[in-house]
Amino acid sequence: MKKTALVFSLVREQSLFMTVVISVLTFLSVLAFGIALSIGTGVSRWNNQWDKYATVQITNADNASAVQKIFTDNKDKIESVKEISKTEMERMMAPWVSSGAKLNNYLPQMFEIKIKNSADMAKIKEQIAPKAKFLTHSSALKATISAGWKLVSITMFVFILMLVSIGVCVSCISRNIAMLHKHELEILNQVGATDNFVARQMQIIVAKISSIACLIGFVIALPIIGMILSTAHSARVGLLATLSLSAGDVVALCALPVIIVIFSVYITKKTTLKILSGK
Repeated sequence: MKKTALVFSLVREQSLFMTVVISVLTFLSVLAFGIALSIGTGVSRWNNQWDKYATVQITNADNASAVQKIFTDNKDKIESVKEISKTEMERMMAPWVSSGAKLNNYLPQMFEIKIKNSADMAKIKEQIAPKAKFLTHSSALKATISAGWKLVSITMFVFILMLVSIGVCVSCISRNIAMLHKHELEILNQVGATDNFVARQMQIIVAKISSIACLIGFVIALPIIGMILSTAHSARVGLLATLSLSAGDVVALCALPVIIVIFSVYITKKTTLKILSGK
């Protein structure tokens, strides 16, 4: 049969319940996915931001001239060299050292260098390492970067749980709807309707409801993601300040509600056909 009109429809309570459930789950899915994408983009930018920076600590004053010569010999590879003054070092150490302590005799001579090309970092490190401590900023911040990727993993796990929850809820709701409309389904079978035709009726209903629900969940989640990013940027602290969504992230985020609708329709068809087959 090639009829396109709906043979039956849901009662108001069924439609409202399904709309609310899918709206809430879509909201949580978009929120989790958006946070995961923004953290992932932030960690990548944070890592790229520091992979050209390094700190050189000269603990033996006799090696100072040799290190300076290395800086001069590699001026085509080094973009900038900044010496960190004793005052700056004391200020950085202040939270861990009492105010009466005298650090001048213990602090090393320290430089912050920026390499033009991160590929040259290993070569310069090889030259400086025998004469001074050479620490890249990316390696020093490895713990922060690792924590960022762990946060991405956690939020993606929550996102996957939300998708699984949507699948389970749609499956249960479709099963309940099919059982409530069992009489109509039996009549359809008696007049010669195929299982695919009946499943298509259910798919059309679920597609309409899930489309509205996903739109509601997406519209509510989007400004909240914007508020989270705005708050992170205003903090101006480390990794938080780099959180953002790239153009690709925005496209993926906008595509998520469409994917959820398609997923819901697919689950509905599988569930309905299973019920009609008596399994």
